[in-house]
Amino acid sequence: MSAFRPILFIIGIFVVTMGLAMIVPAITDAIAGHRDWITFAISAGCAAFVGGLMVTGSMGSPITLTLRQGFALTTLSWIVFSAVGALPLAFSGLGLSYADAFFEAVSGLTTTGSTVLVGLDTLPPGILLWRAMLQWVGGIGIIVMAIAMLPYLRIGGMQLFRMESSDKSEKVLPRIAQMATATSVAYALLTLGCAAAYAFAGMTGFEAVTHAMSTVSTGGYSTYDASLGHFANPAIEWVAMVFMLLGALPFVIYIQIAHGRGAAVWNNSEVRAFLGIVVAVSLTVTVWLWLVRDERLVDAFRLVTFNVVSVVTTTGFATTDYGQWGGLAVVVFFILTFIGGCTGSTAGGIKMLRLELAALMVRNQFQRLYQPHGILIIRYRGQAVADDVVKSAMNFIFIFILSFAVLSICLSAVGLDFITAVSGAATALANVGPGLGPVIGPAGNFSTLPDAAKWLLSAGMLLGRLEFLTLLVMLSPRFWRDW
Repeated sequence: MSAFRPILFIIGIFVVTMGLAMIVPAITDAIAGHRDWITFAISAGCAAFVGGLMVTGSMGSPITLTLRQGFALTTLSWIVFSAVGALPLAFSGLGLSYADAFFEAVSGLTTTGSTVLVGLDTLPPGILLWRAMLQWVGGIGIIVMAIAMLPYLRIGGMQLFRMESSDKSEKVLPRIAQMATATSVAYALLTLGCAAAYAFAGMTGFEAVTHAMSTVSTGGYSTYDASLGHFANPAIEWVAMVFMLLGALPFVIYIQIAHGRGAAVWNNSEVRAFLGIVVAVSLTVTVWLWLVRDERLVDAFRLVTFNVVSVVTTTGFATTDYGQWGGLAVVVFFILTFIGGCTGSTAGGIKMLRLELAALMVRNQFQRLYQPHGILIIRYRGQAVADDVVKSAMNFIFIFILSFAVLSICLSAVGLDFITAVSGAATALANVGPGLGPVIGPAGNFSTLPDAAKWLLSAGMLLGRLEFLTLLVMLSPRFWRDW
């Protein structure tokens, strides 16, 4: 058990911190005169007590982590955080089962944005704020995990991200701790800027803060059932588009910009590819919507661009039900669900880094057809890519597709129809939010799904957010041998 002591110590500190964070929505409800402040106070006490026991019971061990302990810490942290974050939702007067509460908490922390709550317009402010806080905390946790943990765990080609972040020629900051701190500062500044822009565009202070947390984290939780469509305000939609895109870009580039290297944005091929896909898809669907549905070109461009950005950044905000636009739109948005944003961002999905590596590998294989004896080296941004990096990325994509197939079958087995099962599996694994169809589409909700489906989708959201291998490796008996 000595190997678990540093893991329990760190998780205990995080649980205590989460308990302290519950005081904020408790105060919010108390000011609003809602009795749910008691719920948050009790939940905060439970979290602080349990976290305190974990800390005191594991004190005295050196805080040094092996690779195996790193896997365990990463996975267990997200599971424990979800369980603790669900407490206020389960204890509240919303009448949620623990399956519902856990689903909502997992969806928040993984910045997926799927919800089982209805009547958001009339919910107490503490609950709405807590949902936004879960997404905001989950967003920064995802970035730190991508920068500080996954490259060293050799997950899905993330070794390449470590090379770009810390190589002498591309050095951003000398220490991981400094990088995590600088990234957190950039994350906070983006959130403040987004809140100010929302307020200027017409939101109230509370609406601006909660939506800014959900936007920069690319989470998508709103304080209204109609999401951002509630405001019917083009200015708010443009603000959301800008900050959703900023949240889906590598946060390392913001550190580079702060150090006077603004050209790093356009020099980053991943950023160029990501923005190129957004522009190309937006223009294509805009023209199609304009020709087929006779929409005004300006309105069609705004509607399409907003929803394209929302889906490809895996945010999940909605202003309209794009499922009603016809077959082309449904297919395009389903494909965008898998793509995701850039590496080292808050977005989910496969991510552009891995798609770039896959494209380079395919090109390399074509070259081998007419140069069978040539020495062909895969280069990424001018540097040779090791074979294990490419294999790692290909393994990730294969596991993503396999997990999608398995989860779709499991969801069908518990009674979901084809569209709901397939799009639900995709949106959970890619951490997008809304699926397709009348049940869980942009105009739907996950509340009507059976508890078995909610547990499966919760597992899918965690699996996708933890980059698959981080969680799956713990299911191997060899992982637990000789602990």
